[in-house]
Amino acid sequence: MRFLTALWCFVLLGVSPGLFAHTTGWQPAQHLRAELVSEYQTVKPGQTLQLALHFIPDEHWHTYWINPGDSGLPTSIDWQLPAGVTAGPIQWPTPQQFSIPPLMNYGFGGPTVLLSELTVPADYAATELNIAANVDWLVCEEICIPTSASFELTLAVAAQAIVSETAVDLINLGKVSQPNVLAVSGQYDIAGGSLSAAISGLPDIDFQHFFVRATEVVDHAAPQQLLVSEGEWILRQPLNTYFTGAPEQFEVVLVSASGQGYSVQLQVASDGAASSSPATKTVPTLWLVLLMAAAGGFILNLMPCVFPVLSLKALSIAGNTGSQQQQRSDALFYSLGVVLSFVALALVLLALRSAGSAVGWGFQLQSPWLVAALAYLLFALGLSLSGLVQFGLGLMNTGSDLTQQKGGKGSFFTGVLAVIVASPCTAPFMGGALGYAVTQPPLLALLVFVALGLGMALPFLLLAYMPRLAKALPKPGAWMETLKQLLAYPLYLSAVWLAWVFGRQVGIDALAILLCGAVAIAAACWLWGRWQMRRQGSAEPIFAVLLVVLALYVVSLPLPTVSTTTANAEQQHWSAWSPQRLAELQASNKPVLVNMTADWCITCLVNERVALNTESSKAALALYDVTYLKGDWTRQDADITAYLHQYQRDGVPLYVLYWPGQPAEVLPQILTPDTLRQTLERLSRQ
Repeated sequence: MRFLTALWCFVLLGVSPGLFAHTTGWQPAQHLRAELVSEYQTVKPGQTLQLALHFIPDEHWHTYWINPGDSGLPTSIDWQLPAGVTAGPIQWPTPQQFSIPPLMNYGFGGPTVLLSELTVPADYAATELNIAANVDWLVCEEICIPTSASFELTLAVAAQAIVSETAVDLINLGKVSQPNVLAVSGQYDIAGGSLSAAISGLPDIDFQHFFVRATEVVDHAAPQQLLVSEGEWILRQPLNTYFTGAPEQFEVVLVSASGQGYSVQLQVASDGAASSSPATKTVPTLWLVLLMAAAGGFILNLMPCVFPVLSLKALSIAGNTGSQQQQRSDALFYSLGVVLSFVALALVLLALRSAGSAVGWGFQLQSPWLVAALAYLLFALGLSLSGLVQFGLGLMNTGSDLTQQKGGKGSFFTGVLAVIVASPCTAPFMGGALGYAVTQPPLLALLVFVALGLGMALPFLLLAYMPRLAKALPKPGAWMETLKQLLAYPLYLSAVWLAWVFGRQVGIDALAILLCGAVAIAAACWLWGRWQMRRQGSAEPIFAVLLVVLALYVVSLPLPTVSTTTANAEQQHWSAWSPQRLAELQASNKPVLVNMTADWCITCLVNERVALNTESSKAALALYDVTYLKGDWTRQDADITAYLHQYQRDGVPLYVLYWPGQPAEVLPQILTPDTLRQTLERLSRQ
């Protein structure tokens, strides 16, 4: 009966039903079927109607939301329509979460309906409406497959519009799957490395999580906070690694326990700023920054520049397993040494900045003399662990017969040394915390550095004050002598690394002088060790002191600086960075990768080896015609320091990718082999 009615309408309208259809029919693609469906099979001038892009992916496969999360691409539609006919944006359903640790993606699994509103102008005079659309989508499971398809649909145009009854259910499904738009709005602020939002007037619903529609604002895989305070919903989530700024207004989708979405618009708070500059007005902001600082300090213990020195403390703990009181005393003195060293570095850094110097985290290793002194110190400590001399017993606290006073001093200075050699490393979470600290009043800045120190000392405090952990440590015994000698080798390697940094700073001739000084240090340790065994005469200690003074003197002499970075740049796949060079490339609409690095930055060197200097990354740079600029902060450079401050960073590494027509992207501090390639692929599709 319905068919006869429709046929009779077509006859009355003078239209042949075989020429028109409300759907394009299914187009098969890899792991997905797609069709374009019209709400009406006959339209009239001045009408609006819904068009539905209908996806049915294979089981376990999914497509993406407008904000795809950590990876992926949203579906896009390029409409080709007659003059005057317009199509609105995609009306996105409430998305789902797809966790692929450590990533979190947003999209749609199962049947998906993406609606778009089509408007026919009132003066449309043609008898048919030709609709064409080129659609791009990405369908993923463990692998992702980009697909494109073209859809063509022809609808009759007449004085009376006729609904396609077979399409009604699909259109309604698309409408129901969209989030309910609530007539409320909230305010948000960017503070302490997190997005914080407050929304009033929400219905009495138990919201479980939320989606931020704006891309690269929040860290999608990070835990969310949703709580109600005095009738107001508070939403919090850490910022995205690539965060550079947030729009004045954007949408969040709150999701209830039943899976229903609710759309709310967020406006930037009147006393906030939609930028990456952390706010400092609220107590929660400060606590979040302190937590980030403590986490960064804790992770520093695992960084390669710190781990060798921690072998000294490991030996101390192993030697005191029988005395809980001694362990706690050592842990407290070690923590005091760490915290006070961080505070001292902060005071020097803030004083130099207030005097106009452009310095940042790790600034002390920009001094070749200090690098040489640290190389000598670690070399001498290694010789002590190898048994050549015993001057380090008080420092390393390995003897069980030492008094508590000596043990405290040893633990304290081990903490000092750990902080000094930690400065070349920037652990995750540290970048944001340090960038926050240097923009705050001195007392707040010092508080952040104290949190860094407490985080770094935390493992040893836990060992000392948690008996169950302490009991897991082995008992003292003869094995300790062997362990002591083995632990010398990480110190030797650290000394080699510092010698290499020294050579990169001041040239190969200066490195030869440094190595001669190392021989003098070895001779001084040998003379001191001989005197310790006999305790007779005074000539050997005097000669030992003179040799140490000589070693320090020769490396403090003025030496010509040789820039090996510039000398080799022509043979590399990168060019030297300068503000002028970057500005020229941006003015020419060239994609640019900027790498701010330093030879004393272990994290930087590892990233270059595993992620930037690989054949895969070189090929990606060449494929997308990206100019790779490298800034060398090994020695103080005011231009690089100013550039770091533009991105709220106080140290290296910093990786910034500029793509024409897109905001600058700050890449993660820890790069994977695929980070650069995947980022370039994503930007090239936008």
